[in-house]
Amino acid sequence: MKKNKRPREVGPEWFRWLMFLGGALCMGLGVAIGVLWINFGSLAAVAEWGGKYWNYLTMTALLYAVAVYLLGSLLGRLWLSGLLVSVAAMILALVDYFKTAINGTPLELADFGLAAQLGQVAGVAGELKPPVDFWRALAALAVCAALLFLFRRITRLTSARLRFLNISGSLLVLLYLFSSGGAQTVGNLLGVDVYARMPAASNHSFYGLTLALWRDAVMQDIPAPEGYSEAYMDQVLTRIDELLTEQGIGTADTEDQKQPNVIMILSEAFFDLTRLPDLQYEADPVANFHALAEEGISGSFHSHYLGYGTGYIEMAMQYGVTNRDFGTSTNICFLEDAEYEKYTALAEQFTLTGNYRAEMLHAYNNSLYNRTVTYPLLGYDQLLFSEDVQNLGFAWTGGVYGGYYLKDEYLFTGMLDRMQTINESGQRAFLFGITMENHQPFDPEKFGYECQIGVSSHTLGDPDMEIVRVMVEGITRADQALGTLTDALRRSDEPTIVVFFGDHRPNLFMTDGDTVYTKLGMCPSNGTDGWTAEQINELYSTDYLIWANDPALLQGQEGTCRDSSITALGPDLLELTGQTISRYWGVLELASQVSLTNTDLYFVSGQGQAYFSAEEAGLTAAEQEILELREAVVYDAFYGEQYITQQMNQPVGS
Repeated sequence: MKKNKRPREVGPEWFRWLMFLGGALCMGLGVAIGVLWINFGSLAAVAEWGGKYWNYLTMTALLYAVAVYLLGSLLGRLWLSGLLVSVAAMILALVDYFKTAINGTPLELADFGLAAQLGQVAGVAGELKPPVDFWRALAALAVCAALLFLFRRITRLTSARLRFLNISGSLLVLLYLFSSGGAQTVGNLLGVDVYARMPAASNHSFYGLTLALWRDAVMQDIPAPEGYSEAYMDQVLTRIDELLTEQGIGTADTEDQKQPNVIMILSEAFFDLTRLPDLQYEADPVANFHALAEEGISGSFHSHYLGYGTGYIEMAMQYGVTNRDFGTSTNICFLEDAEYEKYTALAEQFTLTGNYRAEMLHAYNNSLYNRTVTYPLLGYDQLLFSEDVQNLGFAWTGGVYGGYYLKDEYLFTGMLDRMQTINESGQRAFLFGITMENHQPFDPEKFGYECQIGVSSHTLGDPDMEIVRVMVEGITRADQALGTLTDALRRSDEPTIVVFFGDHRPNLFMTDGDTVYTKLGMCPSNGTDGWTAEQINELYSTDYLIWANDPALLQGQEGTCRDSSITALGPDLLELTGQTISRYWGVLELASQVSLTNTDLYFVSGQGQAYFSAEEAGLTAAEQEILELREAVVYDAFYGEQYITQQMNQPVGS
């Protein structure tokens, strides 16, 4: 007698299909709870959230159930589908957990542009360990998949026709859920807003990771300006010319136009440490910065980020656009190549109108933020990463690494070497340097337990102070490198402007998981929910300096203190150097006078006053008009018909 190698199915086909559907729904709910468990840190928190937002829990479970159903129909094994979806969802939740641990902000759809560089990102973040709840949730989902395996005979679909219908139907449902019309319909039915943009932290805490990502994916397009047409954009162009002419922006007297070298330095996680409360120092950890501020222009630098976002900050500075100008799923470091050539970038304001050569020097490798693609498109003639800098052959004694990365002072010496070479060729240098010595992780052993300047606190204990000392040492080294650079430039006959700024504050986590800012009472919690606009503004800012080895280059503004930002520093530099700039950069200068920051999270006026939104700021009609003109220009170039894009790349009067 032959043995049946394949177990018999139980019941008629319709019954097994109902069990298949029920199993997929149950598994979808289980996966949803597992992901939320990692999001919120406990099952009790998930239960509280689910009781309050049962509709969001239903929508989350539906998304995972459709995925389980579709994959189960394809594989013919519901238990295997449930297991695979569970593992994928747990990995997604773990990535979100790690990203929050690294910089205090949850995973966003735009971050998937860095998916291929996940290993490199983890490499600069230090040791990452999954939380205990991750293993508990994974084990619970493994039990759910095992139950589906035990009951596999009542969920097995044998009819080829039924499986085909299942695959087709579930695929259509999945596509519908991610379509514009479907998202609107389902969102309205279950009360999920797919229209309002909101800060990533609020999106995550309100909807949970899965729905937050789904909202990012289906968020409705940025609307066109009312009356958008060629005639409308012609009116916009005319009005821009009127405003730029009134303020004398965009054209320069060739006799007054200066051609200094420009050295821009993005100093990793640099800020004025003396702004932190309850920390006492034996000496000034940023003595050079403070001294140079007396000779230059300085102030708060509104970076729009805390703890991360370096690449996004670079793009905003170099190209004048921010994440708010695009959909929530768009990463501004990974746009289509042609998008970076619609407007002339900051470096090109120098290279296209003056005798400049633009180069970028980075203290790490070329793996992150798509720089090898974007920087050449933004007008840079050469990119020099860590290995390239070490191959320049300039004079140097001692080691080149500080902590885990190239020393700031070593990178600055490389920049001086490139400036000299470029000047000797008969050109002026426009150099953009990105440091790494002060990059996380802030492990106590990072600098060999060295801290040149003693620091103490009445609030923080010894284990936390070990971490703080690493931050103090890193910023002290950045400050010392700045002093060495400017001392060298004082001895140079080449007129040079230095623009130095911190990209963001370090999101310094203490031993109990709270940040140093929370521990010192600067904010109520790690996440921004519940923060005041002033707290966001304070912690989402660093410090900047514009200094010149020839005081005349600063046009009598030595010792000036004023706020700037990632969208204002470029226009500030162009104004100082007297470049003949394009209408586009002229509009950016106008906009910076109205708003230093305009994001989904907060708004900062041109005078540095913080609000939660532009509406709350109570702008005048003239101020609102300037922001609307900028929005129209951006929409026309990136979403519209590019009616005036070519003219925006030309100076007023062209």
